[in-house]
Amino acid sequence: MSKKYYPTVGLEIHAELNTLRKMFCACLNNPDEEKPNVNICPVCMAHPGTLPVPNLQAIEKVVRVGLALGSTIADFTEFDRKNYFYPDIPKGYQISQYKYPIVSGGHLADFDVTRVHLEEDTGTNQHGTDASLVDFNRAGVPLMELVTEPVTFATNEEASHAASVFAKEYQLLLQYLGASDANMEKGEFRVEANISLMQSTKDIAELRRLYVEDRKSYYETLEPNRVEVKNLNSFKSAEKAIHFELDRMRDLYEEGRGAEVVQETRGWDEAKQITVSQRSKENAADYRYFPDPDIPKFKLKELFGENFEKVEALPELPTQMRERYTSSFEIKEEDIEVYINDKKLGQWFESMITILTTLVPQSSLKDAVVSASNFTTSDLVGIFANDTTASLPDATAFATVVSMYKSSELSSRGAKDLILRLTKEAFDIRAVAESEGLIQKNDPEVLRAIAKQVIDQNPAIVADFKGGKDAALMGLVGRVMKETKGSANPELTQSVIRELLA
Repeated sequence: MSKKYYPTVGLEIHAELNTLRKMFCACLNNPDEEKPNVNICPVCMAHPGTLPVPNLQAIEKVVRVGLALGSTIADFTEFDRKNYFYPDIPKGYQISQYKYPIVSGGHLADFDVTRVHLEEDTGTNQHGTDASLVDFNRAGVPLMELVTEPVTFATNEEASHAASVFAKEYQLLLQYLGASDANMEKGEFRVEANISLMQSTKDIAELRRLYVEDRKSYYETLEPNRVEVKNLNSFKSAEKAIHFELDRMRDLYEEGRGAEVVQETRGWDEAKQITVSQRSKENAADYRYFPDPDIPKFKLKELFGENFEKVEALPELPTQMRERYTSSFEIKEEDIEVYINDKKLGQWFESMITILTTLVPQSSLKDAVVSASNFTTSDLVGIFANDTTASLPDATAFATVVSMYKSSELSSRGAKDLILRLTKEAFDIRAVAESEGLIQKNDPEVLRAIAKQVIDQNPAIVADFKGGKDAALMGLVGRVMKETKGSANPELTQSVIRELLA
């Protein structure tokens, strides 16, 4: 039996926590600070004789993340020294966690979580032509690292897409928990992928069964050399980089150059859309971890005391919100994702729906909600995309527009015009609709008189319709709409014209 290539991906995601202070000192944690080396002190600058003190708020945020992932929260934990020298860490080592992370296990999207632990971020380097400068404002900021188990997929496309979906979902989770702003453009949320290409005679179902039933044997099937890809500054870049690297590995194996697949760190070159070798990949032993002697070991329940239960109080999370929307509303899945990804818009939509329930009969409420969602995701979101000065309409006014549309008082065009105006100003919906002739004409006798006039004025179009050209009917409807400035009920107008021409 011939061997197949199966991509295996594990993720490491670093997220800066949005605490008030840094991880081990009282310096401000301010990602928007523009002046270099302002938020620093003897502790985060590693002056002799200084002692780090863990940030309780940061630890609490990690605990909440673990609870949201369905993880096991450690009773006992400790901080370790991770030894390596970079110019952006004054100490020459990083305070991190190794053997005893705060969070273990859990699951999100298609990935099992190995661990979530706390460490401190590094400073930032600014490279010029003549010199490199270091800004230590970020040095010591609480940094939460999540590590997933490696997952094997059937195709490179499936693997790269699943990784991107996980990263997006994790970002949403952190934002909903209030743990991190997770802004990728600011470097507050950084994705790294560990990639290998398994060669196996087993099918994907068997490999996944092995992963569940015999994790040790599953790990033994993995390729020993993996590549870590860094510089993934967007979800699109992450997906492209993973796909590229998997294709690169497969090509090397197929060309008989498998020896060139070595354990290394590669960076993603956004301009060239390729990965490039950076350095050989370190192992845990290279970092010479050992418990930090300056930070006492501690038990979490003792640390939080009576407040430990408060740590466990979680808001509604994206997965729960999806379930509620799906069961409560019959709106499209893509609409639900819009509300989940734009929290402010989602909250506004729900408040608007609450008002809408008081304006339409219960029997037609679900249909009204669907219409409201269509107006929101198609029209309102489109307005925001093209006009940065537009703002969310008053929820009551928007609900009124939807209810008038569902009762046939407004045409779709009339409703859209009012929604556009609502993004600029507040006004009396009904009064404006009446004064501007937007109230839909639903009186058959009124429409019959206008339609008869249009028919008399357009004999050629009438002849086409009577000759079998059904499209000519819409030409007559359009002329009635023009005569009524768009206020005629289009469905009723069609019916009246057909009746007159029968």
